[in-house]
Amino acid sequence: MLKGLDPLLSPDLLATLRGMGHGDEIAIVDGNYPGIEHARRLIRLDGHHLIPVLDAVLSVLPIDDFVAEAIFRSTVKAERDKLDPVHEEMIACCARHEPDREVVPLVGQDFYGRVRAAHAVIQTSEPRLYANIILRKGVIYPTAADEPVKAEVDPFVY
Repeated sequence: MLKGLDPLLSPDLLATLRGMGHGDEIAIVDGNYPGIEHARRLIRLDGHHLIPVLDAVLSVLPIDDFVAEAIFRSTVKAERDKLDPVHEEMIACCARHEPDREVVPLVGQDFYGRVRAAHAVIQTSEPRLYANIILRKGVIYPTAADEPVKAEVDPFVY
């Protein structure tokens, strides 16, 4: 256990999130998703529903602000704009962490293709259908505190 970190963030998940680079994507999927078939790296979070896992991941993962679209959700069959309750919950969770970002619907094979290309997939035990989301990692911007300390040079030391 670590201070300030959601306990859903397992050691494997934290290592994966830390190892991702700017622009890499991670999918969080429901219990029915073919995770083992689609994942380059599969992280299992059995016994957990999608929304708490999404909330935990968004508590530490910066979302890419270099692109117009960085958060994607699956759709109910081919109905791009239909929102099931789980989609409304995903959108609300994302809005708490990233209020200026839209959650973009991706239909069927467009969503599946993006998951297959993702850096990793987190498989939850979410029982609701179409409860799948993809997050694109952004950057942590440097602050003044991140600037290196300039050492004084002693002119008499060779």
